[in-house]
Formats: sequence, structure tokens, C-alpha cells
Amino acid sequence: MAPPHRPRLLKKSDLPSFLKPLKPTLFSESSAPPSSRYSQPLVQKIADISWSPTGSSIATCTSSNIRVWNSGRPNVKSSTEIRNAHPRDGGEWGRPGVSGDGVEKVAFSPRDEGVLASLGADGTVRLWDLRTPNKAIPVGDCKVPKQGGTLVWHPQGHQILVTVKSSNEVHQIDVRRLPTATSDPLQPARFSLESATRTPDAPHTVYTNLAFSNSGRELFATTTNAGVQILDYPSLTHLHNLSAFPGETHCVEHSPSGAHVAAGSADSTISLWDTSTWLTPHTLSHSQQLMPIRSFGFSFDGAYMVAGSGDHLGTMGKTEGGGGSSGLHIYHVDSGDVVHTIETTNCPTHVAWHPSRYWIAYAGDPGGLRVIGIGSNVL
Repeated sequence: MAPPHRPRLLKKSDLPSFLKPLKPTLFSESSAPPSSRYSQPLVQKIADISWSPTGSSIATCTSSNIRVWNSGRPNVKSSTEIRNAHPRDGGEWGRPGVSGDGVEKVAFSPRDEGVLASLGADGTVRLWDLRTPNKAIPVGDCKVPKQGGTLVWHPQGHQILVTVKSSNEVHQIDVRRLPTATSDPLQPARFSLESATRTPDAPHTVYTNLAFSNSGRELFATTTNAGVQILDYPSLTHLHNLSAFPGETHCVEHSPSGAHVAAGSADSTISLWDTSTWLTPHTLSHSQQLMPIRSFGFSFDGAYMVAGSGDHLGTMGKTEGGGGSSGLHIYHVDSGDVVHTIETTNCPTHVAWHPSRYWIAYAGDPGGLRVIGIGSNVL
């Protein structure tokens, strides 16, 4: 796979002028316009967003279905739908009349544009071959005990880690038995992948999320006891604790530049650590960010961050029981300043930066997935 094109980098003073004139592109699953000018499209409960390694595709999951979009063609006819991706009660995928279990997570392989992983509510991990246009073929399955919590790829693309909800149990899945790019996508092999159960050598807690370091030699785990554990990989030996939170932590990420580790917490803030000193220079927060941070991401250069609530309550008005506020706030990592706010109807739930451009995909507004930046010039 060829490396993605890298655009010129934007300074803090230049990013607002780039983003201000841009309008979000709607990726709607409905090809028909609203029936009347008074009708409003529904807010989809998008559970996850994932860009492919080059950014040519975006995957989302809603309820029991997965949809893979061509990022350059927002028309639903150019997308691939996987209905009932995780059949209930272990039913065979693709059989008529079989209803689907919820799809919790989707994640593209970091090394293979045509491989997507999904995690069902029942703990089934499924690998999909997307090389055939408008068609997805399941090529590997693995069932972890109990209900899966989160799914993360190793940076080299040869392993997947899955957590079990309400525990610190980690399941390691080796995906090297999958068909290679030279295999026939029309007649792929189907494998039952096996997982190895691992319990980290670390203080007992419940893991809420996982993320690898850029090298893949360390694993970051957010926890319910106000901290982030750093584990050696693959031994899962406990190395260090990052503690700067009054409450539960929900998400963690190593910046693409390697300069920072960030973690989002229940108090609506993002904590940053400088990886050269492991000190916290500042936190990222906004007075209108009222929901816990459950989804966030760095821009490809590590200079900026956006965050989402990861909770559908954020898409509801306060009179309906929602606690979120509208606006997609873009933070400058080095200074901690909010450099720009993109207007949204609701509080963004899930967010994801394009892997090599200043484009932002987000969920939470009526109609479905939206992307800021598509159609812009060099960037």
C-alpha cells in the first residue's frame, strides 16, 4: 500500500482561515430528500467511526449494520452496506430472516486498505474483505467470552486486542492467517481465529479503552479508577501509571508526532502528557463541553485535537434529557487554546481525523455522518 499524500502543515494562526469557509458534507443513508420542508432527518445512533489507512474509505456502525463509505463520493449508492453484520444467537451471517446483534466497534486495519474488523455486542470479532466493490465478505471470526468492550489493532496490523466489559481481561487475536492481497477476493478462505486470554500484571481495575503506542511496544489502558496504565507489550507487564483525573477515564491516544499522550475523562477534560518528561503541561477544556470525553482524536501532524461525547444523549436537547452542547471545538495541542469551533446542531458524539488531511468526520447531527474538509484544495 502506497504511503498517503501529506499536505503542507497548517500553523495555529492559519487553521481557522482554512476551516471557516468549509461546510460539512453529509453522508446520508437516504438517497431521497425530506418529504417536506418541515421534516427533519433523524439522528443516527452511530456507535463508531473509522478511516481506512489512506483515508479513501470511512466505516460507521449503527445498530446491527455497518456501512463503508467512499470518502470522495457521499452518495449512498457508492457505499457498501453490511446488514445484520453480527447475527443473533450465533446465526450464520447472510442468511435471510436472521436479525442482527448490535455492532459496538469498527476499525480498519492500519496496514491493509481492504480489511475491516468489527466487534459485536456478543463478543464476536469479525474480519471483512472489502476489496470487491460494493461487497463485503467475512473472512475471519473469533468469539471472546462474555461481552466485548473495545477493539484495537496493533500498529503493524498483525494482531487485534479486545477487552471484556467490566474487567481488565484482554484477548489477543492473531490475524496473520487471513487471506493475503494476492488471494481471490471472490472466493476467500474463511477462518475461525483463536484468541489468547491475557490478564495484565498490573493493579486490578476495569479497563474502559485501549490504545497502542506508535511503536506497538507499549499499551495504554484507561480505567475506572481515575488513571491510565502503561503496559509493556506483548508481556503486558505494568510499567507506569498516569494519574491526573478526578474521575473515570474513557479514551487514550498517542499523538502521531509521538510528542504527547492524551486521555479523555468523565470531567469533560483532556489531559496531556509530554512523552519526553511525562509531565502534564496543561489540559484541554471548553466551557461549553459538558459531556464526558469518550471519543477524541489527533490531527495527522499531532498539532490539533477534537473531542466528542461518545454518548447519544449528547444529540438530545436539554429538555429531552440531554446534557451536551453543540459545537465541534478544535484545540491547539501545544498551547491548549481552542483555535476554532465548527457549528453543529447537537453535541458531537464520535469524531475522527482523516489520516493525512485536515478533514474531520463526526456523528451526532441529524441525517448521519458528516465530514468537514472534503472538496477543499490542497489540504
